[in-house]
Amino acid sequence: MWGTPFPLVTTPLLRRYMVFVAVETLYEFRENQRWAVIVQGERVRYLQIVIAGLIFSVFVSLAAARDLALVANKTNNLTAMTMADLVKVCKAQTNRWPDGRAITFIMRSPSTPEMKMLLEKVLEMPESQVNEMIATANHGRVNHPAILVADSDEDLVNKVASIPGAVGVVDVYAINSSVAVLKLGGKLPLEPGYLLHGN
Repeated sequence: MWGTPFPLVTTPLLRRYMVFVAVETLYEFRENQRWAVIVQGERVRYLQIVIAGLIFSVFVSLAAARDLALVANKTNNLTAMTMADLVKVCKAQTNRWPDGRAITFIMRSPSTPEMKMLLEKVLEMPESQVNEMIATANHGRVNHPAILVADSDEDLVNKVASIPGAVGVVDVYAINSSVAVLKLGGKLPLEPGYLLHGN
C-alpha cells in the first residue's frame, strides 16, 4: 500500500469525485467555448451591420452629390441659360421662348433625392410648395402643361427630346444624344464652378 504513489486515488469515493470534477470542468469549458462563439458571432454580426450601414451611407451621399444637367429639346436652338432665367422657367414665370414657342419644364418628382438640390438652389421652396406650384402652373394648360413630372431619368430625357419647347433638369449621367445640354451660368456640367454641382 505504501508503495503506491497516491494511495487515496484508488478509493472509490475519491475516484468518483475526480470523475465528477473532470466532467464538470469539461462541461464548463464547452459552455464557455459556446458562449465565446455566440459573443464572437454577435460581434461579427454587429460589425457586418455597421459596414453595411456605412456602404449604404456612401451610396446615398454619392447619389445626392451628383451633378444635374440642364437639357433642352434640340429644336429650341438654345445653348445656354442664366440661373435667373432657369428660376423663372422652373417656376413657370416665363411661359414662352423668345421665338414664341411655349415652354414646358420637365423634372423628376420633388420627393426624389436627385431633386433636393433643385429645390434648394433653384426653387428655394419645400416639396409641398413645389407640388402646389406645379398644380397652379398647369391650371388651364391641359394640352401643353407648363411643368411635367417624369417617372425616371430616362423618361425625363425622352420627354424633353419629344416635346418641342421642352427643357429639363436631369442627372448628368442620364443624358444622351437625343437632347441638347445647355450651359448654365456659362458652365457645362462637371466643369468647375457649375451651378448645379452636387457638392
